[in-house]
Amino acid sequence: MVHPNLNLKNLTIKRISLIDAEELQYISKQTFFETFSNENSESDMKQYLDENLSLDTLEKEIINTNSEFYVLLLNQKTIGYLKLNFGEAQTELKNNSSLEIERIYILQEFHGKNMGQLLYEKALEIAKIRGFNEIWLGVWEKNKRAISFYKKNGFIEFDTHVFKLGNDEQIDIMMRLKIN
Repeated sequence: MVHPNLNLKNLTIKRISLIDAEELQYISKQTFFETFSNENSESDMKQYLDENLSLDTLEKEIINTNSEFYVLLLNQKTIGYLKLNFGEAQTELKNNSSLEIERIYILQEFHGKNMGQLLYEKALEIAKIRGFNEIWLGVWEKNKRAISFYKKNGFIEFDTHVFKLGNDEQIDIMMRLKIN
C-alpha cells in the first residue's frame, strides 16, 4: 500500500531513453550518495560517483539492449529509479532465464512510503511478462534496510560477491526470488 499522504494519481513509472540521461544521472548520484555516504569515505564515494555514474557510463547503459531503466515520478518530479538487466548485461549470473535488479533507489525523503515497492512490483511484472524463472540481485551486507525489504518480498540469500566502491572492496549478499 502506498503511503496515505501520497496520491497514486500523481505517481508514474516511465521507461527512460537516451534523452533522459541527465535526469538519470542526477537521481542516480543523489540517491546513491544519500544511501551510502554515511558509511563510506568521501574519496571512495567521489570515485564511484565520477566513474560509475558518469554521463558517459549511464548513456552506455541506457543504449544497452539488455538493460532497461525506469524512473518513478511524483507530480512529474523524479523521486527514484530502477535498473534491470537481462542476458549478457547481468553483472553475475548471465542466465537467460533470470532477470537482475541491479538498482532500485528512492530519494531519502520518500523512504518508508512504499515507493521502492512500486519499482520492485514493476520489475516483477516485467519478469513475469517476459517469462523469467527468477529475479536476482546483490545488496550490500551493511544495507539492512534493503535486505529486510527483499526478504519481505520473498527473496532468499544464495551467495555473495565483491562490490567495489572506489578502492573499497565490499561484500554484497546475492539474493533470488523464484517466479511461477
